[in-house]
Amino acid sequence: MLRAVVFDFNGVLVDDEPVHLAVFQRVLGEEGIALDRDEYLERHLGHDDRTVFAAVLAERGEPADPGRLARLIARKSAYYQEHVHRHGYPFFPGAAELVGAAAARGWVLALVSGALRDEVEGALAAAGLADRFRVVVTAEDVPAGKPDPAGYLAAIAGMNSRPPLPERLIHPHEVLAVEDSPAGLEAAAAAGFATLALAHSGPPERLAAAGAVLPAITGLTPADLEAAYRRATEV
Repeated sequence: MLRAVVFDFNGVLVDDEPVHLAVFQRVLGEEGIALDRDEYLERHLGHDDRTVFAAVLAERGEPADPGRLARLIARKSAYYQEHVHRHGYPFFPGAAELVGAAAARGWVLALVSGALRDEVEGALAAAGLADRFRVVVTAEDVPAGKPDPAGYLAAIAGMNSRPPLPERLIHPHEVLAVEDSPAGLEAAAAAGFATLALAHSGPPERLAAAGAVLPAITGLTPADLEAAYRRATEV
């Protein structure tokens, strides 16, 4: 039985993967390093900022010491915040409505993202969704980002320990994770969750590991999530 839904953030609720690519390119360009769209989508989508910067620098033979990474992450965050202050948070049509309907269904909701907490909390507050999620796990909360399952493990621990407590423990097989990247799907599956992939950020073929794949969040209802959960857990 489906009892909880965990949403990814970037590329699932918020259509800001193009924004992240643009600010990655801006920051790296200031370091004399080029990053094209295909490389980003194929190799870095779904990873947190630290992992992306470290991988790109290493591939170019550039130093990736902690101090440099911290400066790059801070600069990227500043550019991202500059963008959303001007243009707002670009939620996918129907995303906020689906979150609200899923909460009204009685499912426990969580969010697991490789984004920084300020970015996530700012968007949730702007959309009036901050109180919908029992647990929000961001890049600062875990020792390793996706595809490591640490974020999903932290989410289920929080769902079971933060009030209001469930009548009985929520088990991983009772949770549906909604993702848009191979890294996110790998992380959720490693934590034992059923997985639904949304093909927002590339061709569905990249998401073959998901238990279920749908083209977009727009128009989805709790019944669609439940149907995807059943498909993902069929034996």
